[in-house]
Amino acid sequence: MKIASIVGARPQFIKAAPVSREIRQHHEEILIHTGQHYDENMSDVFFQVLEIPPPNYNLGVGSSSHARQTADMMRGLEEPLEKEQVNFVLVYGDTNSTLAGALVAAKMGVPLGHVEAGLRSFNRKMPEEINRVVADHLSTLLFAPTETAVENLSREGITKGVHLVGDVMYDVALHSAQAARSREIVSKLGLRAGEYLLVTLHRPQNVDDRGTLASIVEALVQAGRPAVFPVHPRTRKNLEAFGLWEPLKAKVQAIDPVDYLDFLALLMSAGKVVTDSGGVQKEAYFFGIPCVTIRDETEWIETLEDGWNALVGTDTEDIVDAIERFNPAGTKSKSFGDGHAAERIARVLDKFV
Repeated sequence: MKIASIVGARPQFIKAAPVSREIRQHHEEILIHTGQHYDENMSDVFFQVLEIPPPNYNLGVGSSSHARQTADMMRGLEEPLEKEQVNFVLVYGDTNSTLAGALVAAKMGVPLGHVEAGLRSFNRKMPEEINRVVADHLSTLLFAPTETAVENLSREGITKGVHLVGDVMYDVALHSAQAARSREIVSKLGLRAGEYLLVTLHRPQNVDDRGTLASIVEALVQAGRPAVFPVHPRTRKNLEAFGLWEPLKAKVQAIDPVDYLDFLALLMSAGKVVTDSGGVQKEAYFFGIPCVTIRDETEWIETLEDGWNALVGTDTEDIVDAIERFNPAGTKSKSFGDGHAAERIARVLDKFV
């Protein structure tokens, strides 16, 4: 079977790595990179470090408004899918690349699989929520990472083609942990294990509004702890435009984005994580690092239920209080599987006719 895998952003590169290795054992994979993340530190280094084969196609779409970016992706995807005469399309997660791939596959009548199906934040103001809902309702095979995801799909009337496989990011984290521990980035940055905050911030609702971004920066300044912040290009652009870059740098070690292994090394040695990323919430959970999430909701409710994640919103005092006081009281369950999700996905595809 000829399978087109569509990726475009950092989290998708991570998720695709183990799945690509598995499906290439029995199928031909055509890897299409939309170019949603085009910065070398957000794209090329992930392919190298995660040993992902070079894309067969790179659409080079780049950054734009949601509608224009999605439209450009759809135009770009149609030609290679037609040319390659693929039998199946695989999309990952909840980005505009996911939405574009799902819509084009549906319009072309090609069966679709969604890796990380069934996640819901129940906030339709999030573009990611729209993307994941549409992808799920167009999919032939839905690869759910958790029992909660399966239940979400069932409530929406989706039961056929649903497979509980576990979380592919857990596969990658387990596979990469030893290599990450050998990285020297923590010592090179002068950080002491367990004593610093690792910060990530990229969601438009947090970084595109000056008042919201200023509130978060003020919390990091007031926290009074060493902090390292690999800054997403979009976030840095807005920090500079809003006049917040210099106040941030005075208190926080702001660095360029790092590759996956360096990021994992920073995460595993952090005292706490402060983030608005869904993937980073999980990665913190995997390695038992307390997570302070700068959002009002999360699709990864298992991290909340097990007591390792605190949702605090964007108010300065609430963020500072959580940084100072939040300490997990729960134990970690096996909510995200056993590290063999990619194998299960590949076996389902082996049997697909």
